[in-house]
Amino acid sequence: MKKNLTLIILTCFLFLIFSCSHKMSTTTSTADNGKNIITPAGQRKFIDPANMDLSVRPQDDFNAYANGSWLKNTPIPASESRWGSFNLLGEFNRNALKTILEDVMTKTNTPGSIQQKIADFYAAGLDTVAIEKAGISGLKPTLDRIKNLKNYKDLLQEITALYAEGYSPIFGIGIGQDAKNSLVMAPSLGQGGLHLPDRDYYLKTDERSTKIKTAYLDHVQNVFKLIGFTDAQAKAGTSDVMRVETAFAKASMTRVERRNPDKQYNKMTLADLETVAPQMNWAEFFKSTGVTNAYYIVRQPDFLKEVSNLLKTGTLDEWKHVLLFDVVKSNMAYLPKAFVDESFNFGKVLSGQTEMQPRWKRISGTTDGFLGEALGQIYVAQYFKPEAKQRLLSMLDNMNKVFQKRIAGLDWMSAETKAKAQLKLSTITRKIGYPDKWKDYTSLPVSKDAGYLKNVMAARSFLNKEAIARLGKPVNRTLWGMTPPTVNAYYNPSMNEIVFPAGILQFPFYDPNADDAVNYGGIVAVIGHEMTHGFDDQGRKYDADGNLKTWWTDADGKKFDEKAKMVEDQFSNYMVLDTVHVNGKLTLGENLADLGGLSMAYEAFKTYSPQAQSKDKIDGFTPDQRFFLSWAQVWRANSRPESMAQLVATDPHAPDKLRANGPLTNMQEFYNVFNVKPGDKMYKEPAMRAKIW
Repeated sequence: MKKNLTLIILTCFLFLIFSCSHKMSTTTSTADNGKNIITPAGQRKFIDPANMDLSVRPQDDFNAYANGSWLKNTPIPASESRWGSFNLLGEFNRNALKTILEDVMTKTNTPGSIQQKIADFYAAGLDTVAIEKAGISGLKPTLDRIKNLKNYKDLLQEITALYAEGYSPIFGIGIGQDAKNSLVMAPSLGQGGLHLPDRDYYLKTDERSTKIKTAYLDHVQNVFKLIGFTDAQAKAGTSDVMRVETAFAKASMTRVERRNPDKQYNKMTLADLETVAPQMNWAEFFKSTGVTNAYYIVRQPDFLKEVSNLLKTGTLDEWKHVLLFDVVKSNMAYLPKAFVDESFNFGKVLSGQTEMQPRWKRISGTTDGFLGEALGQIYVAQYFKPEAKQRLLSMLDNMNKVFQKRIAGLDWMSAETKAKAQLKLSTITRKIGYPDKWKDYTSLPVSKDAGYLKNVMAARSFLNKEAIARLGKPVNRTLWGMTPPTVNAYYNPSMNEIVFPAGILQFPFYDPNADDAVNYGGIVAVIGHEMTHGFDDQGRKYDADGNLKTWWTDADGKKFDEKAKMVEDQFSNYMVLDTVHVNGKLTLGENLADLGGLSMAYEAFKTYSPQAQSKDKIDGFTPDQRFFLSWAQVWRANSRPESMAQLVATDPHAPDKLRANGPLTNMQEFYNVFNVKPGDKMYKEPAMRAKIW
C-alpha cells in the first residue's frame, strides 16, 4: 500500500509491522496448513517444554534450548516468508478480523456509518468478478494524461497532479512535527522514487543483488505489457525506469546515514528550494497540493538536487515511463488477477514465498491499513478488556521506577544530564490499546458499487487531505501512528510517547492470566524496549518536549557512544547467511533497546513481583527461568533465506535468534540463573559485557 501526504512520525518500532488484530477467544484458530497456531485460553502452558530442545545446553545457545523443538517441527507456510511468534499472533488476529468483517457484512448498516464503510470496502475487495470486469478503467484517466504529455510544462503539472491524488513518484513528502519545534506542524521532503526495497539493490553487484535486479527488469517490462505496451515499447520503458531509479539510488542516503536526525534536518524557504532544485516549479507545486508553509524540512538536499538534474536532462518519454510505472505499481494489489500475480511473482524473489496469501487476508490487511480506526472501534469494543489494561499500567509503573533508579545510579552520566534524563522519563506519554479520540471518517466515501480500486483511491485522497489539514494547527497529541489491531509497539521521540496497540497485548507478549515471570519477560521487556528508545543513539537527541536538541554534556555523550560501540561491535560480529554479517550500525538502536528493556524488566520483576522470590516450579521451571524463557519465545521464528537477506539489508532489527541470545550474553543475571561459566558459548568476559542503563 502506497500512501503519500500522511503524517510523518520518526518512530522506533518493536519489530516489522504486522498489521492485524486479535481477540480473546476460547476457540482455536488455524493457519492455512490446518495446524493449531495459538492454544486456547484456559488450556495454555505459558512456557511449554514441548517447544524446547532440552538436548541443547542453555549456556551454549539459549534460543535453541528455549525454542529448538518448535523451530525443527514448524515449517514456514508456503504463503509466508517468515513464521514465528509474531506471525502466530498475527494469524490468530487475522481470523478475528475476518470474523468482525464478515459479521458487519451480514447486517443492514446505516449509510455513512463506520460499519457500512468497512463492510463495503472489504466486500468490494473480495468481489473479483467486478474487479476483473473493471480492468484498469479506474486508472485510465491518469494513464492517458501521462501518455498525452506534450512538453516540460505539462510534465511538471502532471507531477503536481499525481501528488495531489496521493502518489509519490519521485520524492517523499509528509506532514509532521518540526523536529526542532515540536509544537508546530511542518511539511518535509525526502528521498523516494525507488521500487526495490533499498538503494543498495541498485548499486551492489554480488550474485544475490544481480539476481534480484534481473528479476526486477523482467517485472518492470511485464508491468508495461499489462497496460498494452508492445515488447519493444516495454523494453524501452524498462530501460528508462531503471536508469532514473538507479540515479535516485546513487543520490539517496544509506539507511545508516538516515539514523542521524541532525543530518536530515535542513530548514529551507521556498526560495531555498528553488535554488537547490530549480527544475521543479515549487510555488505551483505547493499551491496545487495545498502544502503551503513558511518553510520546509528537507531531509536529503542532495536527492532533490538529483531530481532537478534528471528533470533537466531526461527526455519527456523517459519521464512518461517513470510516471506510468509508478502509478500502476502503486495500485497492483487493487487491479485484476494478472496484475496481482505479476506483483507476487516478483515479490517472491525477495521473500521466498511460494504461494500467495488467501485473498481475504490481503483485503483485510488493506482494510485495516486505510480504515484501521473505524475497524479498530469495533475490535476494541469486543476484545480489549479494561482489567487487562489496568494490570499492564501497573507493570508499566514498576518499570518506570526501575528506570528512574537506573538513571540515578549511573556512574558515567553527570548530575546535569541525569536531571534532564529524569525529566524526560517522567514526561513520557503512555498510549495503551486504542486512541482516546477516534478518527472521523465522515468525509470518506466508500461503497461496494464504486469498486475496490476507486475505494482505495478515495481513501488515499482522504488521508492526504487529513494530513494537509494539520498544517497551521496545534499539534494533535491524540493521534496514533498505528491502528489498534496492529501487532507492534513504538516510541515516538517528537511526542515523547510510548504506544502499545491492543493488537500486541496478547500472548505470547501478554496474558492477564499468566504468571508475572511470563508477563515481565514478555510485555514488560517490550515496555522497557520502547522506553529505552527515548535514550538510544537516536532518541537521546530529543529532549523532554520532543525537540531535536543537544541536552547531554559533551562528556556524557562521548561516554554513551563508547558504551554503545560495544553493542554495535557485538552485533556486527554475528554472521547470518553464509558470509553476510549483521549491520551493527543499522541495528544499534534496536539492540540497545532490547538490552535496556530486558535488563530493567528483570529488575522490575525481582523488585515488585511477589512471585519473584518463590522457588516453586511451573512446568519444571523456576520464576527466574520462566522470565528468560518468556523473552526467548517472543523471538521464536523460522525465516526463508531470501527474506533474511532482505531483512539484513533493510531492517533496523537484528535477526530473531540474535535478539533472543544477544542481550543475554551481557546480563550477569542470566549467567546466575542458568549457571553460565567460562568456556560456555553464551559466556563473555565481564569486561566485554555491554551495560548502559
